[in-house]
Amino acid sequence: MFRIDDGSPYPLGATWDGKGVNFALFSQHATGVELCLFEKTGVREIQRIRLPRRTDNVWHVYIEGMQLGQLYGYRVHGPYEPLHGHRFNPHKLLLDPYARQLSGKLRWHDAMFGYRLGSQRGDLTLDRRDSARMMPKCVVESPLHDWGDDRAPRTPWKDTVFYEAHVKGLTQLHPDVPPMMRGTYAALGHPAVIEHLVKMGITAVELMPIHAFVDDRFLVEKGLKNYWGYSTLAYFAPEPRYLGEAGIAGFRSAIRSLHDAGIEVILDVVYNHTCEGSHLGPTLSFRGIDNRSYYKLPPESPRHSWDSTGTGNTLDVSHPRVLQMVMDSLRHWVEAYHIDGFRFDLAPTLARDPFDYNQRSGFLQACGQDPVLSKVKLIAEPWDVGGGGYQVGGFPAGWSEWNDQYRDTVRAFWRGDEGQLPAVARVIAGSGEIYSHAGRQPWASVNFIASHDGYTLHDVVSYNERHNEANGEDNRDGHSHNLSWNCGAEGPTDDQAINDLRARQKRNFIATLMLSQGIPMLLMGDEMSRTQDGNNNAYAQDNETNWFNWETSREADPDLPGFTQALVGLRKRYDAFRRNTFFTGRNVPGKDLKDSYWLVPDGREASPEDWGDGGRKTIGVQFGNDAQDGQRFLLLMNAFHEDVEFRLPEGFPGETWVAVLDTNLPDGLVRGEPKILEAGGAVPMSSRSLMLFQHAARRNGDAAQA
Repeated sequence: MFRIDDGSPYPLGATWDGKGVNFALFSQHATGVELCLFEKTGVREIQRIRLPRRTDNVWHVYIEGMQLGQLYGYRVHGPYEPLHGHRFNPHKLLLDPYARQLSGKLRWHDAMFGYRLGSQRGDLTLDRRDSARMMPKCVVESPLHDWGDDRAPRTPWKDTVFYEAHVKGLTQLHPDVPPMMRGTYAALGHPAVIEHLVKMGITAVELMPIHAFVDDRFLVEKGLKNYWGYSTLAYFAPEPRYLGEAGIAGFRSAIRSLHDAGIEVILDVVYNHTCEGSHLGPTLSFRGIDNRSYYKLPPESPRHSWDSTGTGNTLDVSHPRVLQMVMDSLRHWVEAYHIDGFRFDLAPTLARDPFDYNQRSGFLQACGQDPVLSKVKLIAEPWDVGGGGYQVGGFPAGWSEWNDQYRDTVRAFWRGDEGQLPAVARVIAGSGEIYSHAGRQPWASVNFIASHDGYTLHDVVSYNERHNEANGEDNRDGHSHNLSWNCGAEGPTDDQAINDLRARQKRNFIATLMLSQGIPMLLMGDEMSRTQDGNNNAYAQDNETNWFNWETSREADPDLPGFTQALVGLRKRYDAFRRNTFFTGRNVPGKDLKDSYWLVPDGREASPEDWGDGGRKTIGVQFGNDAQDGQRFLLLMNAFHEDVEFRLPEGFPGETWVAVLDTNLPDGLVRGEPKILEAGGAVPMSSRSLMLFQHAARRNGDAAQA
């Protein structure tokens, strides 16, 4: 059937050219590589072909006559010497690291491990059972797709509003999405889903991992699944469980529809580790292809895995071929799927050259100069669990970072913790102390109140303690330092006063997020009070704990979506909320005004003594004095448990201010008789509330018009 030739060492992976397929696999330490072909069900192996040539440690073959859809895997020969870091075992079928598509599911069995489980010698023994029946298979895929006139939205950084979402969680319970489509890639492009995102003013959907991943064995044995997806199996293949009837074409169609609506698609990617775990983990791909090349191993003990990720292994991106794989994968998603950017899980691990974080690492330099990747959004989760792994502010210009200091500070402030004024002023101003170096701008800070990892916004104001019993770890997993406050009752309550306070607190959080400098990120469903019932580590809950219940969430607080929409609209409408530069506190050139004024309730600019007074919980900031559109604003925040009166100083620049937003109001919009604040006058503020005023002289519309 086939004519076999030497083939080419480039490109890596399986490449169809219309006449046949070229296979190329990197393995520096292997002694031989076999290509295993399977019939269309993936059950029966029909042929083995030994790769005839090795060029620069790439094993390759060309098979003329092979068609698209062929299922395959590899068996790699070499020494099984764990004490020297080598774990070759040709009895194990291995996935191609460059596989563009997978077929079938991984079924856990002891044969998936390269050593004999239960042996007294542990991983020093060789297991000779064949794992092929339990393994998914790689698919030869066509590289061709007609995108028509699809164009990337290319939303400027300062105008970006992120929405962190999960493919299945966002769509599984949407009443307007057809049942057969729910939970799939195609559902992301359904008009009802896109309509909601557009209405909320979202400019970029940040999807939780969609690289093919596995349900960890310990979860399967508990009857659970890896819902979040941070357990990567293949870096070029979309996760099969979301394919649905439309398959990969459905994903591309959804991306096209989102682009047509002006919404970018960002992928959360996990290049710091793989699903193979520690040295006691299974042999599924990288470990059996070349363990010593793909993973970081301690020089003094190469039997074990070096771990800065908390998962048991660390991908060695400092190795040239592993770096090449990561870069090829990133370009693949941009070029083959028109992805608009990436959020890198545990990003410092990728920049460890070889074991310490280095801002001039090969990975960071490669991203900066790459002609494809330098044009898309790059976002770091700037911490890992290794030494020196907390790198908030440590990434180079051109990168943005998740800013956990923003989350923690704003939560602590609205909880009413003492001593928060200096910190909350810093994060509202864009965290310039962290990001103003090396030419970075306010959009370097991705601000968020809630993310997938932790409480939802509703749960931040409803629970003091985590409630993770469903995870099967006796409620020991997840963060214990949540900076949350249940407002007086743990979980659901019929106490109307508590529910009213919770509603106001949610509005305080959303308003603070949208009116701060930097880039805001909403967690899926926070605009509609989605709850996880107090579970702050719902990684294994592929059920209604995580799925966005659109109907019950809408009933929980029917005015919150409108409030969120108004805040996003305000942010987009006025330059003052989307600065290109950090506040300096100095006079604006050509004006007798500073770029910002920080105020305390008795009508003074905040003094050093005020900033040092830990009991103060009320602050105001006047800004926009250098905005190009001429619009100036006054933001007042009272986190105190009692009402306060906020006074403007006599002679304050701009005598008349009109209220446009008040978190005491269901949708936040101040309508009817204008609420005026004059210089020298005062405005009453209720406990735990936020108000926004606009300068009356140049006012050209309120939040209702945004």
